[in-house]
Amino acid sequence: MQPHLALTLGDPAGIGSEVLLKALADLDIRQLCSITIVGNRRLLEQAYAALRLKTTEPLADPGNLEVFDPMGDLDETIYWGQGSAFTGDLGFRYLNGAIYATLEGKFSGIVTAPIAKNFWHEAGHHYPGQTEVLAQKTNSDRYGMAFIGRSPYTGWTLRSLLATTHIPLADVPQTLTPELMDLKLGLLLESLDNDFGIKNPRVAIAGLNPHSGENGQLGREEKDWLNDWLDAARLKYPQATLTGLHPPDTMWVKTGKAWYGKPNFEAGADGYLALYHDQGLIPVKLMAFDYAINTTVGLPFIRTSPDHGTAFDIAGQGIANPTSMKEAIRLAAHISQCRLEDSASSKPQVIC
Repeated sequence: MQPHLALTLGDPAGIGSEVLLKALADLDIRQLCSITIVGNRRLLEQAYAALRLKTTEPLADPGNLEVFDPMGDLDETIYWGQGSAFTGDLGFRYLNGAIYATLEGKFSGIVTAPIAKNFWHEAGHHYPGQTEVLAQKTNSDRYGMAFIGRSPYTGWTLRSLLATTHIPLADVPQTLTPELMDLKLGLLLESLDNDFGIKNPRVAIAGLNPHSGENGQLGREEKDWLNDWLDAARLKYPQATLTGLHPPDTMWVKTGKAWYGKPNFEAGADGYLALYHDQGLIPVKLMAFDYAINTTVGLPFIRTSPDHGTAFDIAGQGIANPTSMKEAIRLAAHISQCRLEDSASSKPQVIC
């Protein structure tokens, strides 16, 4: 059985329609799974007509695509690059439509195009991001934001999960607790096992402060509780090799070598646990901006997303790069297929 993915249009004033049409023009991508775009067909047709005049890259013809529109016809005109409360509301409703349809069993996973949080908020949808909506609508108390990227240079795969996500930097030390670290590490280990088949992973864990606190001289969180937490985690997860707490400025050195293969290829860790947003995202976007994807672990279905924003500044110009969207579809299809096969193999076999 082939997985059936929902691809949301995201904020229709951004580059979502462009990267979707470019990604779905790739026959290798189309053969991975069945695909339905959750959005508006007229918007896709308008994007297709305009982009054909601005790019020589192949574009999927919307007339050959399956489209599910939870909103119906649109009367208001939408202009590329001009996000608003209206476009924010559409992106929010497209996401919700995909979630409810997936929970009903119509889709096996969701790939989300980018949205603009500020326009969500202007429309009255006060969520930090799509991850939190997915968690709430699926009643998922255990969830995490991970970033996955496969190096085009070495084939090595970077997998990094964030302990805290969309919160102010000043709130990070108070938000981090042993319980939260247990939760996020557990999610990372489960994903490495269930989604990537890595039973005995090597996981690198970052410290919070410069030089991981330097024995309390540059911050006390490591000395007061993080080191003890890591010792306990090693006992709790004997199947994993947990290294750290790595100074945040040097933890990514081997990662860079593994990604670029310079000066010599050296495999990095199987997974990385970063303690706050920019600590994990700066190296990911520096190395793998066009290849990394965002995935929400802990949901009842797979969700991936390209690791870039709406790019209002280039929307409609025909220059948006679809690589991250392709990788998001590819990973969602792969993991969804694995889960479908696991589910089928766990059912009692009928003996004729």
